[in-house]
Amino acid sequence: MPTTIQTPRALEKGTLRVIPIGGLGEIGRNMTVYEIDGKLLIVDAGVLFPEEHQPGVDLILPDFTPIKDRLHDVLGVVLTHGHEDHIGAVPYLLRLRKDIPLLGSNLTLALVEAKLKEHRITPYSLVVKEGQIEKMGPFELEFVAVNHSIPDALAVAIRTSAGLVLHTGDFKMDQLPLDNRITDLRAFARLGEEGVDLFLPDSTNADVPGFTAPERDIGPVLDDIISRAPRRVVVASFSSHVHRVQQVLDAAHLNGRKVAFMGRSMIRNMTIAADLGYLKVPENVLIDSKKAKDLPDDRIVYMSTGSQGEPMAVLARMANLEHQIEIGEGDTVILASSLIPGNENAVYRVIDGLTKLGAHVVHKGNAKVHVSGHASAGELLYCYNILRPKNVLPVHGEHRHLYANAALAQRTGVPAKNIITGQDGIVVDLKDGKVTVAGQLDLSYVYVDGSTVGEITDADLKDRRVLSEEGFISVFLAIDPATGRVVVGPEIQSRGFAEDDSVFDDVRPKILAALTEAAENGTRDTHAFTQVVRRTVGRWVNSQHRRRPMIVPVVISA
Repeated sequence: MPTTIQTPRALEKGTLRVIPIGGLGEIGRNMTVYEIDGKLLIVDAGVLFPEEHQPGVDLILPDFTPIKDRLHDVLGVVLTHGHEDHIGAVPYLLRLRKDIPLLGSNLTLALVEAKLKEHRITPYSLVVKEGQIEKMGPFELEFVAVNHSIPDALAVAIRTSAGLVLHTGDFKMDQLPLDNRITDLRAFARLGEEGVDLFLPDSTNADVPGFTAPERDIGPVLDDIISRAPRRVVVASFSSHVHRVQQVLDAAHLNGRKVAFMGRSMIRNMTIAADLGYLKVPENVLIDSKKAKDLPDDRIVYMSTGSQGEPMAVLARMANLEHQIEIGEGDTVILASSLIPGNENAVYRVIDGLTKLGAHVVHKGNAKVHVSGHASAGELLYCYNILRPKNVLPVHGEHRHLYANAALAQRTGVPAKNIITGQDGIVVDLKDGKVTVAGQLDLSYVYVDGSTVGEITDADLKDRRVLSEEGFISVFLAIDPATGRVVVGPEIQSRGFAEDDSVFDDVRPKILAALTEAAENGTRDTHAFTQVVRRTVGRWVNSQHRRRPMIVPVVISA
């Protein structure tokens, strides 16, 4: 149902206002703004990756409009972990005010700082770790270790005079993680004893029953696939998935293979992770990709980006024969990641392309080469029972995930009236242990297209879809303004509509007849003639070809 926009009421002193700017109703753009006593705190600033119906778009940002005029009130940005859907928008936020302090773990800030360097921004950053408490104006922040598919993830407990909030970020409860860093349920229990007034939990797997499988299950599968691969192996994963890359390095080492990183972000992120000690690289296992082609085919593993079918990433370019590595018969390609909703068609196109080239493609659908980084329903139930939160605002998920998370909260005893499910821009106030919905902001997608930010609109994307799917027809005419007689034209050209422009021979007489009729009825305005041409061509295209191309008439006075 459509969003009902409601201007938020004035914020009372001593009341904590919570506004999820992104992450409600989508997997990405995670960003939440907290406000109390005139000061703002931001948790995460991530991006959303475009889907097929958003051609030409590189990234989608949260809508910063609610805070653009209040950047001087922002005390800091807490970053829960280093995935793009939580840190990708930081450079665009810091373009608006470069000295906003960033708080996060060692790895998280290292990944952010590398991104900011490309934007020529040097941030003010503060490295924090689990158990640390930081005071920022009216906010007291306590950081709690959580387990996720990237090392060094943190939840944050936010204490204010209005109450205690726990914001989990992304997390799961793997009891045997590769880095032995588990979600700190003892800290959760302590916070529960203190009294959590508002809980903002990760919802991504709330509709998945049971428990998320442990990360350690993947290693033996990768080892088995690589040991049986007759030729080259290409493994595609997220460029920040340190744990998955670690397992690939270990499996390659066990099977006497070298590993070459492919893709700029993969090389950058894994270099950072190795330098900081989060990635343990076996001796002599890494090799430069240029030297890798000199090795026998059964002695190399390429670790690449492109697991989501991104058209410019390494894997898609391999599938399209646009990469220096030419996939062929006997090669093995492993997609070791989840499918982000909306990317399914792009991923399966890449799988089909690789299969057609002769590769054996292994993915989550036919082998256990990926486990989720998010808590399933069973783990969330544990959290609710440990924390016993008074109020719940599920975040990070599409609407089905948010509602599934809300149902879990209710099953554990949280009253339905204390559970808020909404969409981006919902305004929630907390005071004296009670939450109320104070309004609904009108927020929109902000598209990054090349070097432009926010200039592309939904109408522009609609035009692009028409151009890509239905084609383009231009009609040029010169008209005598005194008589309305056509002096030149109609000259018709098309792109993506018909291979031979002779197809328009049938419509030229119709255009001339329609213009003559309009002139006899007194029309002399070139804009009116333009509309006549557009309607005439549109009716002809629809009736004869069942198509809806973009029609651009140009009528000038001769």
